[in-house]
Amino acid sequence: MTTDSIFILSCDDGSVEQALAEVRAAAPDAFVLEMLADGVLLVDARLPFATLAAQWRRTPPIFVRHVAPVQVVAPLGGHTGDPAYLARTLPGVLPALEPGLSFSVQTRVLADVPYKPFDINTALASALTTESGPPLDVRAPVQVVSVACAVLKHWQAEPQLMIGGTTPGKGKRLAALAGVSLAADNLSNWAGGMRRFAREEGQISRAEFKLLEAIEVFGIEMPAHGVALDLGAAPGGWTRVLRRAGQYVTAVDPGDLDARLNGDPGVRHRRMTAEQYLHSDPDSFDIIVNDMRMDARDSARVMAAYAKLLYPHGWALMTVKLPEQDRQPVLDQTFAILRAQYTIAGARQLFHNRSEITLFLKPKRHGN
Repeated sequence: MTTDSIFILSCDDGSVEQALAEVRAAAPDAFVLEMLADGVLLVDARLPFATLAAQWRRTPPIFVRHVAPVQVVAPLGGHTGDPAYLARTLPGVLPALEPGLSFSVQTRVLADVPYKPFDINTALASALTTESGPPLDVRAPVQVVSVACAVLKHWQAEPQLMIGGTTPGKGKRLAALAGVSLAADNLSNWAGGMRRFAREEGQISRAEFKLLEAIEVFGIEMPAHGVALDLGAAPGGWTRVLRRAGQYVTAVDPGDLDARLNGDPGVRHRRMTAEQYLHSDPDSFDIIVNDMRMDARDSARVMAAYAKLLYPHGWALMTVKLPEQDRQPVLDQTFAILRAQYTIAGARQLFHNRSEITLFLKPKRHGN
C-alpha cells in the first residue's frame, strides 16, 4: 500500500457494485478498506490518487459520483472542540494550497457528533485564509480541502498518515480523514457530489433538479430562443426549466400539465404519447428531453426514432431507468441502440438521479 493511493469514494447506495467495477477497471488491484456510510467507501487504489484522477478526468465514470484523497488522518474526540482542533492542526500537515487558486473546505460528517459540517468548514477555512493565500470560493473552487469525519471500525491507518505519527488502538475510532486536491480531480465541485438546489417559488416537481444538475454537470449551453421537445412532460417540471432558459417548448404527454403552465404562449401541449406524436408530422427541434418512466431499451428506441427531428447543432438529454438486477447487460443494450443515431457525449448517475442515469446525446449525421 502507498499512502497516496487511499481515497474516499461516493456513489448512490444502490450502485456500489457498479462503482467498484469502475474503480477496478481503472485500478485493477484496488480494494475496499472500510465502508464509512451508505454509498461512501474508503478505498486503496494501489496506485497514486493523481493517476486515477487523471484517467477519470479524460473519461469520467458513470456511477462513481465523487472522490477525494486521504492524505492525513486525525483522531477526534467527538466533542465540540473538534472543529477548533482541526483548524489548528490540519493546515500544518496537509499539502500546501496553491496561493493563486481559489479553494473551499468541504466536510462530511458521517458519525454522531455534536457539530455540523459548517462548523469545520468555517473554522478550517478561516485558518487557511491569509493575505497572501488562496481566495475562498465555496461555489466554484479550483482546489478543495476535503474532510470526512467517520468511525473507523477495521482500517488501521499507516503511521505516516496519522497526526502525531501513531496509530490508535483497535476498536471503533472516530477520525477526520482529510486531503487536498483539485476540484476537477474530485469529479464534482460539491462535497460527496451532493449538488443541492434551493426550492423555488413556482417549482412544479423535484424532477426539475435532475435537469438543472445535468445542464451544469455536462456544461450544456442553451440556444437563444431555441425550440425544445419534452417527451413525457407531465406534470411539466422539465418544461418549466426549459421555459426559464428561454426555450419554446412542445410538451408531449397524454396527462395534464401543471396549471401554472396554462396560458404560457411558449408552451404547446400535445396530449398524446411520444409514439403518437412521432407520426403526427412533428417539427424539428434544437433540444429533445425525455424523463419517461419506461424500460431503458424501449426509451432508447423512442429516442433513436426522434433523432431525425434534431437539428445538426442540437442535443438531447434522457434519463435511463435501471433495473435492480443485471444492470450492465441492460445498459449495454441501451447504449447500443442509442449509438446507432447518437454520440453519447456524457453519462452520469447524478445526485438527483436515483435508480437511473442521465445521458447527454449529440445527433450523428449519417452519410456525411
